[in-house]
Amino acid sequence: ANRYFEGSPVYPPSLARDWNRSYVLLPDGPPRGAAVFLHGLTDSPYSLRHIARRYRELGWATVAIRLPGHGTVPGGLYDVEWPDWSAAVRLAVREAIHLAGEAVPLHIVGFSNGGALALKYTLEALDDPALARPDRLILVSPMIGVTEFARFAGLAGLPAFFPRFARAAWIAVLPEFNPFKYNSFPVNGARQSHLVTMALQAELARHERNGGLEALPPILAFQSVIDFTVSTPAVIRTLYDRLPANGSELVLFDLNRSARFGPLLRPAAATAIDRLVPAPPRRYGLTAVVDPAPLGDGMVAVTVPAGTDEAEEQPLGIAYPTDVFSLSHVALPFPLDDPLYGLEPAGNEDYGVNLGATAVRGERGALIVSIDSVSRMSSNPFFPYILERIEAAIATPAPLAVR
Repeated sequence: ANRYFEGSPVYPPSLARDWNRSYVLLPDGPPRGAAVFLHGLTDSPYSLRHIARRYRELGWATVAIRLPGHGTVPGGLYDVEWPDWSAAVRLAVREAIHLAGEAVPLHIVGFSNGGALALKYTLEALDDPALARPDRLILVSPMIGVTEFARFAGLAGLPAFFPRFARAAWIAVLPEFNPFKYNSFPVNGARQSHLVTMALQAELARHERNGGLEALPPILAFQSVIDFTVSTPAVIRTLYDRLPANGSELVLFDLNRSARFGPLLRPAAATAIDRLVPAPPRRYGLTAVVDPAPLGDGMVAVTVPAGTDEAEEQPLGIAYPTDVFSLSHVALPFPLDDPLYGLEPAGNEDYGVNLGATAVRGERGALIVSIDSVSRMSSNPFFPYILERIEAAIATPAPLAVR
C-alpha cells in the first residue's frame, strides 16, 4: 500500500474524507465557545478529530489546522522551521474567534508537538495584548521535553550537505502506508521539535522569574507514564511544578500491572509512576489511573486535589486489554473503535487499512517495517475517561480572559 499511488486503498483523495486538510466543525446553534486543535509532528488533523467532534456536539466552534510541512509528503518537514508552526497557530486562533465571537471561552487543544505550540502561544499571549488569551489548555501527551537524540539531530544531518550522504538527512525512510501520518522522518523535523521545546522552556523560566505564570489559564493534561517520544518527567518538573494554584490538573496513565507482564517489564518502567510523582500537597490536582490489584476488575482513578494530601478514588470499570502492557505516546487521543488506529475498529468508516488491530507474529526480517512500528499501542481503552474529564472542564469554565 502506497498513499501516493492513485490506485492504492490508502490514497487519501479517494477516501470518504481526506483528514490531511484543515477543517472547521460548527455547532447547530450559536457557538458556546471556540476551540483550536493542534496535531503532532508527522501527523495530521485526523489525530484530534474525536475530541474536536465532542466539542462541536457540546456547541463549540472548532478549528483544526494542518500545520506547515504536514499532510503532503514527508519532505515537507525537510526545511520547515518551527516559527512557521507558531504563525499557523496564531492564524487558527484568529479564525476560531472570528467564527465564535470574543464573548465566549477559547480553548486550545494540543497533541504532542501541538501541545508545545499551544503552551508557547499562551505564553506569548501573556506578553502581547494583540494575541487572544485562551481560557483553558487541554494537552495530550504534550512535548514539553524531548529525548537527547532530538537535541543533536541537527548535527546528525550535517553530512547530507554532500550528495553522496543525502540519506543522512533522514532519521527513517519507510514505506508510506498510513493515509494520515508520515512514516518517513527527516532529521530537520526532530531538530525543529527540539528547538520548540528549548524556546518553550526558556519562556517558562522567564515568566517564572517575573511572576508572569500567575496569569496562565488552567491546564488539563493527559500523559502516559510510559512514553518513548516525549519526556514524562519534563511534563511534571518543567511545567506542572512551576504552575500557580490556578485549577490545573494532570492525569497520568500507569501501565498494566497484570502478573502476566511483571517478569518482562524493565525495573525502571515498573517503578516509573512512584519516581515521577512528587509528594502532596501540590499546587495542581493530580490523577493517577492505576490498577489497584493485579488481575482485578479494572483501573481506578486516584485523584489528589490541589492543596491537599487526601486521595479520592473513582473506579472506572475499564481494564487494560489482556495483551496490552501499557499505553503509548500516540495512543491517547484515539478510542478503541477508531477505524484507522483502533484495537476494535468500528465498521462505519474505511480508510483502506487498520493499523491498530493487526496482530503480528512471524519471523523477523520478513516485513517491510520493523515489528515495533506495528506492535506499538495506537488506541486508548481509557479514552472515554479523557472525554469525561474534558467535558467536566468545559462545564466548569474559568473566568474569561480579557481580549
